[in-house]
Amino acid sequence: MDKQQLFYGDNLDVMRKMPAETVDLCYIDPPFNSKRNYNQIYNNIGKEDKAQSMAFVDTWEWNARAEKEYAEICLNQNGIFTRQVSDLIIGLEKILGKGNLMSYLVSMTLRINEIHRLLKPTGSFYLHCDPTVGHYLKIVLDAIFCGQGGDFINEIMWKRSTAKGDAKQGAKHFGRITDTIFFYVKNYKSYTWIPQYTPYSEEAIKRDYRHVEPETNRVYRDAPLDGPGGAAKGNPYYEFLGVSGYWRFSKEKMQSMYEQGLIIQSKTGKSLRQKIYLDESKGRQLDNFWGDITMGSQSKERLGYPTQKPEALLERIIKASSNEGDVVLDAFCGCGTSVAVAQRLGRQWIGIDITYQSIALIIKRLTDSHGDDIMKNITVSGIPQDIESAKALANKEDDRLRKEFEKWAVMTYSENRAMINNKKGKDYGIDGILRIPESISQYKDILFSVKSGKVNSSMLRDFRGTVERENAAAGIFITLKEPTKDMKQEAASAGFYNSDYVKDIEKIKIVTIEQMLKQPDGERLDKRLGSLAANALKKAEQAAVDEQLNLF
Repeated sequence: MDKQQLFYGDNLDVMRKMPAETVDLCYIDPPFNSKRNYNQIYNNIGKEDKAQSMAFVDTWEWNARAEKEYAEICLNQNGIFTRQVSDLIIGLEKILGKGNLMSYLVSMTLRINEIHRLLKPTGSFYLHCDPTVGHYLKIVLDAIFCGQGGDFINEIMWKRSTAKGDAKQGAKHFGRITDTIFFYVKNYKSYTWIPQYTPYSEEAIKRDYRHVEPETNRVYRDAPLDGPGGAAKGNPYYEFLGVSGYWRFSKEKMQSMYEQGLIIQSKTGKSLRQKIYLDESKGRQLDNFWGDITMGSQSKERLGYPTQKPEALLERIIKASSNEGDVVLDAFCGCGTSVAVAQRLGRQWIGIDITYQSIALIIKRLTDSHGDDIMKNITVSGIPQDIESAKALANKEDDRLRKEFEKWAVMTYSENRAMINNKKGKDYGIDGILRIPESISQYKDILFSVKSGKVNSSMLRDFRGTVERENAAAGIFITLKEPTKDMKQEAASAGFYNSDYVKDIEKIKIVTIEQMLKQPDGERLDKRLGSLAANALKKAEQAAVDEQLNLF
């Protein structure tokens, strides 16, 4: 495979640099404008039952960026939007006003438009959403796809949870247990389609497969051979075994089936029926209600990512709308379920996510499942590799990326062992926490603080005070700027941490980004601490060779 690519960054920026008509299938599971923040649940470390970090923020606001994006669509500034799309966004603004929902829809319109550009004429697009904004997203999809030769194919309902759903005691609504997946194609006449089947239920077998062939003892059912709709459906008209009419198959095919003993006729001149053996049946062709795929809270698949989808769901989509070797794109790839399944099914893939936690989790998921060598075949872009790219990440103006520099620094230095901290109050200013055992029954924290601007000795003294107040084992102060002489002296005066497991660890350690990125071996977490700390990211199951998920 020559196109296994993982991008860390804004998917709009990444997609606009990609050549047109190079993607066979795109699936996205974007934020739903749910007005919630979603936390990633780490491995349980120490006494905390749930150590969480904000994985992504699903809140939107109308600001300068939204205004700029709105103007880009309405004025068609780059000549990439159809009249229908521009008119739709102008019309929606008149109804909804310039608020949170409109900001979300503008953002999604820009990205769906790029996905349409990237799809091949044979390409398909699946958008995963819920009722929060699904009705608005559908008219955006209609404007982009149906206005340019594409079409809406299905609204798939996925039963994602148990019958109780979120209808807890006292709730004044029916339990919400389904998500919606909109299925569109770029060209109705040429899109890739491989029908999918599910095994027959015992009830269906008893009801339909009622016949047994005496000679072979094979179970079968019979089905009509006459073609519905006649000539209007393209069915040929001819006479066969004394019966004239429109047929589902050509005369040559009918003759072949007759010679194989697959045509049943009770009496000469009577209607003809086809014999279909149970042991040759693919099962029941899949419909648009998917209630057979779930992922329980104790599933081995779960990696702690808040909106993680089961692999079986993505397997069904990828197998229905792509072939081996095709390119699968997920522009909101989260914890990487789509790319993990695409890898296992022999597809090329492109994954994009705006949060470093997702990128780190995907890399770990792939290496856990396939071994470290898999990274030799994957191009990872957007992760800072030198001081200039680190500065670029630190200086991003987009408010969605405000914490990304700190997350990247903490996770890179700790080699994914530290948890990202988003608590306020007493832990304010601490960007990460690493938990290590101090004795058989006691744990201690190592705290991280990351600074991208100017630093001075008072900042370090404050950090040292926090480490001492929290009774932490040590503190790691990561800085983009060079520390002052006074800061180095302050760090040195803090002394060392010692425990039953480790000796002479600097109580306060200053690490510069330049030291961390130094090639070939940059400054990283002390190996003694790394051996004590558990990996904060959960381990993915090892992938079996050519294994496909069994839904039953």
